Amino acid sequence: MIKLIYNIIRLVRPRQWIKNFAVFAAITFAGQLFNPPVFANVLLSFFVFCGLASSTYIINDIFDANKDRLHPFKKFRPIAHNDVPIPLAGGLALILMLGSLAVAATITPSFFAISIVYLLIQFSYSSYLKGLAVIDILVIAAGYILRVYAGEFASGYHISVWLLLTTISISLFLAIGKRRSELTLLSRNKESNIAETRNALSHYSEKLLDVYASVFATSTFISYSLFTFLENPGGFKLSISSLMPDFLPTFLQRKWLMITIVPVVYGLMRYIQDIYEKDEGESPEKVLFSDKPLLATVSFWVLLVIFLIYFVS
Repeated sequence: MIKLIYNIIRLVRPRQWIKNFAVFAAITFAGQLFNPPVFANVLLSFFVFCGLASSTYIINDIFDANKDRLHPFKKFRPIAHNDVPIPLAGGLALILMLGSLAVAATITPSFFAISIVYLLIQFSYSSYLKGLAVIDILVIAAGYILRVYAGEFASGYHISVWLLLTTISISLFLAIGKRRSELTLLSRNKESNIAETRNALSHYSEKLLDVYASVFATSTFISYSLFTFLENPGGFKLSISSLMPDFLPTFLQRKWLMITIVPVVYGLMRYIQDIYEKDEGESPEKVLFSDKPLLATVSFWVLLVIFLIYFVS
């Protein structure tokens, strides 16, 4: 019984819930992170997406059970490894999905609608779209983007166009890194048949994915840099302008978010290193938790953003 519970926990992939923190992006950069009613709504939306995401992971594993058994690592997943019966997994997915949608309906109509869209896209991906080259990358990226918009719809606070472009760029970068690492992994395993394991991968080359990754790593840097320069986040602030010398240039007194470009650049470079030198990246959250310097960088960036937006004017 204990072993079954353990495998069920593995099945819902709680480690991947870290992606759902993207729902806090809108209120964080809008200066509303410490607004209790707004925060409560977004926190609820976070849990909704945890449930929705887990239900889609289970359904994806059911669809891919036979192919996962051909994969050097995915063959150990609970369903592929026959650790969790398919009827039990399907029932759990249905409970998570319906329960999450019921809660989503209590937040806002637009949030409920985007939850439905997220599910439809994920089901389409599991059943068909993952076999289409390029489309599979776009769909993976769409999952990240929808999380950011879910936070906007749950809170009522909008993200800027530059933050949207940053989200699109980094989502595509992560999705391409995922495919690049998986292709490298399967290519080096002589027993793996790439076309049988994942058909879309057979239509990519490592050089092509390298170009894709380079394009969107660059666009992430540029769009985020423009975002930090052009944005003027609102919200509660504790001014420290009186502590600054008069001779400092005006832009340094107003564009503090530009400081966060430094950890973003390091984080991008570190993640690229993980993809190319360590052959990681197939699972972004796994890379984050296994690479301590990268985890420290992301944590530092989050704290720095909060400090600059809420305590520096």
